[in-house]
Amino acid sequence: MLVSNSSYVAPESFILNGIPGLESAHIWISLPFCAMYITSLVGNLGLVYLIHYEESLHRPMYFFLAMLSLIDLVTCTTTLPRALCIFWFSLKEINFNACLAQMFFVHGLTGVESGVLMLMAVDRYVAICYPLRYATILTNPVIAKAGLATFLRGVMLMIPFPFLVKRLPFCQSNIVSHTYCDHMSVVKLSCASIKVNVIYGLMVALLIGVFDISCISVSYTMILRAVISLSSADARQKAFSTCTAHIFAIIITYVPALFTFFTHRFGEPSIPPPLHIFVANLYLFLPPTLNPIVYGVKTKQI
Repeated sequence: MLVSNSSYVAPESFILNGIPGLESAHIWISLPFCAMYITSLVGNLGLVYLIHYEESLHRPMYFFLAMLSLIDLVTCTTTLPRALCIFWFSLKEINFNACLAQMFFVHGLTGVESGVLMLMAVDRYVAICYPLRYATILTNPVIAKAGLATFLRGVMLMIPFPFLVKRLPFCQSNIVSHTYCDHMSVVKLSCASIKVNVIYGLMVALLIGVFDISCISVSYTMILRAVISLSSADARQKAFSTCTAHIFAIIITYVPALFTFFTHRFGEPSIPPPLHIFVANLYLFLPPTLNPIVYGVKTKQI
């Protein structure tokens, strides 16, 4: 530990404590986590390879799916190996700067993933509501620009997080009750006011989460109206089936994310810490594991 002045201590490292209260079960918890990581690697790499080399899949829907798979690959690789080291070898120490880097990647990539899910909802809206103009609306340049804008939005909004944390003094514990460097879990160890961090976190949640969920909701409302107006039952079923995988991806991404967000800010006294941390891990690990399986099963071309 490095003493910065008579009151404050700047940590050289943090201790990631895994899932407090369940230390005796860490080995057993690690088994499904390891299986999820392997499944995620195989599934997402397989999807990216298939979409890249299969020309019939060179369409907007599959380009967005490839983006989603790449994001999932980096997200779980940024966090899951570290969690497995905690569970298997009790390697809990993480350098302060490495912790900030992990924080940036975790929150930045989850922000980008939310944006890609929003773009996929818009893609389904155009495909169902304007099928004859689909190819002219969602051209390759439009897809590239939309993907780049989503990536830049996620990255630029998350850049301040490490700097906001680095300015804080840490004069108490350096033990983070988590398997990765979550922003709120780290800043709550500070002995100074974290009001700026909390306000900025809420602002980012509004700019990304609320905006994306609103766009997804509007897209599916318009899709529902268009599908209901179809006269053929087969046509309605076919239209709904093209959205099934995406709806499932939205559910497994946003439900754990919203639970984690609200627990940090409003429900910590009433939510057991092991449950909170376990769901926070599912928030990062479940989508990369299940998305390739769901899209593989529900998408006939894949």
